[in-house]
Amino acid sequence: MSGPSEIEWTDVTWNPVAGCTLASAGCTNCYAMRMAARLQAMGHKKYRGTTRKSGGRYVWTGRVNIDTSSLLAPLEWRKGKRILVNSMADLFHVDVPSKFIQQVWNVMAECPQHHFQVLTKRPERMADMFATGELTCLTNVWLGTSVENDHVVDRVYQLARVKGMTLFISFEPLIGPIDDVDLSGIHWAIVGGESGPRARTMHLEWVDRIHDICRRDDVAFFFKQWGGINKKANGRQLHGKTYNEYPIELAP
Repeated sequence: MSGPSEIEWTDVTWNPVAGCTLASAGCTNCYAMRMAARLQAMGHKKYRGTTRKSGGRYVWTGRVNIDTSSLLAPLEWRKGKRILVNSMADLFHVDVPSKFIQQVWNVMAECPQHHFQVLTKRPERMADMFATGELTCLTNVWLGTSVENDHVVDRVYQLARVKGMTLFISFEPLIGPIDDVDLSGIHWAIVGGESGPRARTMHLEWVDRIHDICRRDDVAFFFKQWGGINKKANGRQLHGKTYNEYPIELAP
């Protein structure tokens, strides 16, 4: 499943991997689980076995499927795009072979016209692969990790182990306060509330605190949404302003 995205901070998604495992509290209402369940029910081979029904909802089974057929998709997109890598999975899941991650890296290296956004909840594995030389720095790749509350703030410091790359934090879904975090060395922060039928509330003071930290540490700030059951109705303005800052100014 690759193509145009409704995610406000990217243009298209590219999914050479499908399936995942819950990593922390921010995963509880993961939209990708619901989407994968629908695609699995429709008979899409790529999502076979990735979800199961539990307690009235669909959850990940832990099965991860590699989709080599979509590996070369970015090579077909001639016009430069912002590409979110694996919106339906985590590239650095333990069951994704290192050699396949390197293949993904090689494709991104062959597409300098694009800016790839790699978002993971497992930044320690990503940083380890850079430390061992299995992965190398690419100027057109942005590396990010998700931080939903103070309990997983160490992910920021795992990500910061990678040097010479554009680094970003997705504070989404923000389900708890971030008391303080050192974002020096981080280039971009995305903040958003949870959306969907079981959405947990995001509080204004949590958002304001992250905004203040971004201004203190000179980090580009992107406010994605307030979320909720009807995210469109709640909008994406913060104190009457829309924040669409990016770490790098891209050509239109």
